[in-house]
Amino acid sequence: MLETLTDRLGTALRNLRGMGKITDDNINETLQEVRKALLAADVQFRVARDFIARVKEKALGQEVVKSVTPGQQIVKIINDELVELLGEGSTALTEKKPLRVLMLGLQGSGKTTFTAKLARHLAKKGYTPAVIACDVQRPAAIDQLETLAGQVGALFYAERGNKDVVAIGKRGWEWAKTQNADAILFDTAGRLQIDEALVAEVKKLGETVLPDESLLVADAALGQEAVNVAKTFHEAVPLSGIVLTKIDGDTRGGAALSMKAVTGVPIKFLGTGEKVEDLEVFHPDRLAGRILGMGDVVSLVEKAQETVDHEDAERMAEKMRRADFNFEDFLSQMQTMKRMGPLGNIMKMIPGMNNMNVGEKEEKRLKHTEALIQSMTVQERRNPVILNGSRRARIARGAGLGIKDLNALIKQFQQMKKMMRMMKGGKGRKLMKQMQKKGGLPEAPGGGGFNLPGGLGGFGN
Repeated sequence: MLETLTDRLGTALRNLRGMGKITDDNINETLQEVRKALLAADVQFRVARDFIARVKEKALGQEVVKSVTPGQQIVKIINDELVELLGEGSTALTEKKPLRVLMLGLQGSGKTTFTAKLARHLAKKGYTPAVIACDVQRPAAIDQLETLAGQVGALFYAERGNKDVVAIGKRGWEWAKTQNADAILFDTAGRLQIDEALVAEVKKLGETVLPDESLLVADAALGQEAVNVAKTFHEAVPLSGIVLTKIDGDTRGGAALSMKAVTGVPIKFLGTGEKVEDLEVFHPDRLAGRILGMGDVVSLVEKAQETVDHEDAERMAEKMRRADFNFEDFLSQMQTMKRMGPLGNIMKMIPGMNNMNVGEKEEKRLKHTEALIQSMTVQERRNPVILNGSRRARIARGAGLGIKDLNALIKQFQQMKKMMRMMKGGKGRKLMKQMQKKGGLPEAPGGGGFNLPGGLGGFGN
């Protein structure tokens, strides 16, 4: 999500670097490019127009701070306006027990999957979640919710064969109380488009179960149409929040920038993938940083805290400092990173790395690397020196790859260890300067481009 917007904004804002003074002419030229970038990302035209007007007004009416350049000051103004546009302030759910949450949205938006994701999220916060299957329209919707509830450890209630959604919701709520559940999530049916029957059904259900939160689950790929859907739902059923799903797909991101401005309803969650753990609490300031290529270190640290064992991290850090790591350590690091989510998403959270394109090719190389290491015995992983010709042939066959792939991996791994030994010594500062000048990894010892195992191996450290 937002790659197009980030790239185009990056191009526009790069022109600000050499700006010595903010004038009407140079600010107009830059903001025209920013406006084009917003419109190309499917931001509603009125939202884009008002955004540019506010930025220009603040930029021309503000004294430049001596410690920053005019260009930096305009970027700061744009960042602040993006945060305000996305919904400044808290976007957290109501903190109460029991908590009742009603899911709304069109068919295919990902309501059922999000219901399970939210149940998992609330369970981690100390709630006992229960999911109520109120989608009696879509075939297999009840079975899907039951399966997902089992995965996340949530209580599950359904009445197969019953079409009375209001009665199911009421009895489900009463049942959940007997089970001591304190987070009750109602998964409702969607339609291919908004119709009177859908609105009437969810409105009556809402009047019966009295939700504390009414969340609209919207597909981010709908672009401006998602904004129209949110507006229509909000007019019929008062919403307390919006959930944008499928933001990991091919979406231009305009919905995220327009929804709060058009509806006044805050975005509360982002669905970043199909797995039940692929859910992010929405933070306007963090997303603004990602859009402007500044990264999102706070979210990255939170992801790491959820997936990385502290003692393992300390042990690995010490091994890296001593340049005393092996393929078993490397495999452990790769698996830890996989739990944090798609590598491309992680890279975009790191300041300065947002332009690093990690696509299917790089992900495939990482899978090949993992397959090769898993084909080794424990002894071979811990002591790669013993990898002679016959062992290499067996490992390559086991991974379904060629010996040349294994040889390349071993060579790159040896280069990485050599670099770590150099970093441990007095050459570390020189290597870091080389990285800064080139904007990437240093050259391999002995010349040539440096390439870590799997393309990005060792990055987890």
